[in-house]
Amino acid sequence: MTTPILEIKNLQKRFLWGKGWFQEPSYVHAVNGVNLTVNEGETLGIVGESGCGKSTLGRCILRLVEPTEGEIRFEGSDIRTFSKAGMHGARRNMQMVFQNPFDTLNPKLTIQHILTEPLIAHHIPIQQRQALVEETIEIVGLGKRHLARYAHEFSGGQRQRIGIARALMLRPKLIIADEPVSALDVSIQSQILNLLQDLQEQFSLTYLFISHDLSVVEHIADRVAVMYLGEVIELAKKEDLFRKPMHPYAQSLLSAVPVSDPDEKRERIILTGDLPSPSNPPTGCKFHQRCWACMDVCKKEVPALKEVEGRMVACHLY
Repeated sequence: MTTPILEIKNLQKRFLWGKGWFQEPSYVHAVNGVNLTVNEGETLGIVGESGCGKSTLGRCILRLVEPTEGEIRFEGSDIRTFSKAGMHGARRNMQMVFQNPFDTLNPKLTIQHILTEPLIAHHIPIQQRQALVEETIEIVGLGKRHLARYAHEFSGGQRQRIGIARALMLRPKLIIADEPVSALDVSIQSQILNLLQDLQEQFSLTYLFISHDLSVVEHIADRVAVMYLGEVIELAKKEDLFRKPMHPYAQSLLSAVPVSDPDEKRERIILTGDLPSPSNPPTGCKFHQRCWACMDVCKKEVPALKEVEGRMVACHLY
């Protein structure tokens, strides 16, 4: 029986967009009622086009961005009720790997200092720190000789290894990886993905893997959640989603994935129109303005996320 390590219930995040003297305030609905369960030891992929709320969801889970509503239960405890001190303790088991490692590594500090910072912040005994730093830098494929260098002296792939090492320093249980390979060359991407999988096996890690690259998600994920305009519209096992996507939006995403077999034919689904504004989303199904299977009910009623053929789908077609 799988044990959930993370449970998200009706998570919402609204950003104040604008407020004038004679107008009501408007809000951007970045995350809009997301419900997810992440099981211990699995990799849950989060996919969707830019602006769908993937990164905001990841930051809300760690409370780097404070959610507007909802519950975030980590190992059974709602971390939204935690004080600042309680949240500080919880983050020892919840870490994040960011998209651009150069922007998240302090250029004024050596790698030794960067990796030691989380140990100091969480009061790891001083006599244990150096051994942990040296062990971790070697685990991610670098060496002790790199500890005296600065971030600008490394390549993009090496910097991302350092970012992974920093997230791993406290031996967390959950790592949220926000587009961790999108800024890297394709040849380096596979190395980082293989490293993440090796670390998952070695340290029994759970990943929430955020990406817009479906080929990357297919390589690393166990289950995949497809997001559109702040909502999860399909959630399925990786094999089921890539074999037969059910939501029209998921079908359009999968149709754009390149195929390795030149003889394989795949119909490309081109969406018309632009992504609606999250500050003024359409009524009913938020995808109906771009959907080729739109019905009258789609324009009026919001489809519920319900179980269909062993997966969760939010669409009036089912």
